[in-house]
Amino acid sequence: MLFPDYRPRRTRLHPALRRMVRETRLHPDNLILPLFAIGGKGVKNPIQSMPGHYQLSLDYLGETVRQAFELGIPAIILFGIPETKDPLAKAAYAPDGIVQQAVKAVKDNVPEILVITDVCLCAYTDHGHCGVVDGQMIANDASLELLARTAVSHAAAGADMVAPSDMMDGRVGAIRQALDEAGHENLPIMSYAAKYCSSYYGPFRQAADSAPRFGDRRTYQMDPANAREAVREVMLDVEEGADVVMVKPALAYLDIIYRIKEQCDLPLAAYNVSGEFAMIKAAARMGWIDETGVMMETLTAIKRAGANMILTYFAMEAARLLNQ
Repeated sequence: MLFPDYRPRRTRLHPALRRMVRETRLHPDNLILPLFAIGGKGVKNPIQSMPGHYQLSLDYLGETVRQAFELGIPAIILFGIPETKDPLAKAAYAPDGIVQQAVKAVKDNVPEILVITDVCLCAYTDHGHCGVVDGQMIANDASLELLARTAVSHAAAGADMVAPSDMMDGRVGAIRQALDEAGHENLPIMSYAAKYCSSYYGPFRQAADSAPRFGDRRTYQMDPANAREAVREVMLDVEEGADVVMVKPALAYLDIIYRIKEQCDLPLAAYNVSGEFAMIKAAARMGWIDETGVMMETLTAIKRAGANMILTYFAMEAARLLNQ
């Protein structure tokens, strides 16, 4: 039997050679750790569907950020759980809001880490939607002012980057203009540019208490069946002034990550979301999969598809492994 001149197995036989020819390399610098801030002191509420993650009061938050930074994780993204909610999400843009306090607490403890803040209203509204409600509809343009105010308040608190996740039309432009007018023209925007209306968000909504009280988010988040629309969404945000664009979720949308990377030259982030994390944890607890192997294979796939940055609840576990 004749063999081809090229035998691919030749470069797989020795572990050192496998490492040397590896095409995709994951590094702690690629990772962003999501964290949930809550008021009080000494509070560390376990998130049942996300093992190893908690709603953290500011004292615990600083400690966790320090641990992440020492592992080489360069950035975190903050989500807030407010004490009160109302129709206009006033706690989202209050100077003493939970995220604003959390930014200051993190910067006091670990000034070197990059602090990104999620800019949205759903955790702060009593109806759980990402904008102003008008009857049974989400009023797009009325929501932009509140989102811009939220972003400016985060910048004033010391955030290094803001990340609007609401999916209102025109919100990147409105936020960019508001930041510039407030003297924050150098603050970058990481836009949740292609955010799908996904069933993978369940554990996050439990963690942030952000589930909608009526209806769903199909009128503003993207249809999971659409791919070309994702490119249009991204390009609109680029035109409005986004500095980084994001695809969310990641694992079921690797084709979208690849497509965006091929057509957009901005840095690309991908969100390895709560449901993706929870499924791996649950299957591992049942003994059905090798948790470490599946975790690293998942993150590598996201990087291989084209993501420069990966927001993931596995950040600390993956960083520990990568540092070995």
